[in-house]
Amino acid sequence: MPSPVRAAYIREMTAARTAPDPAARWRHLERAHILSQPWPWPHTRNHLAMFALAIAQRDRREALGQVVRIVVAAPGSALGRYPEGNTGRAVVALTRPMPVPEDLAALLRAA
Repeated sequence: MPSPVRAAYIREMTAARTAPDPAARWRHLERAHILSQPWPWPHTRNHLAMFALAIAQRDRREALGQVVRIVVAAPGSALGRYPEGNTGRAVVALTRPMPVPEDLAALLRAA
């Protein structure tokens, strides 16, 4: 993971841990997910954080969806088979590409 992308990923993951409300935590985790998709370990780490938040919120559907994503994250990243821009949430189809926010797209293009 190139340094600028890693720095942005770390900022988003840190913000997700410290955000005052669950909606903000999910937004930061979603942004971190988009940044992490090309790299197996950060991508998996992001899904582990999503799983932990789902458990803390007692959201069974989200937690189960994250278990599936934890299993496929690293192989998908390693093989370059991931849906670009997908937010990583269980409410979004596992293979659905989505628009990448422009600030994240610029970071990823530069990488």
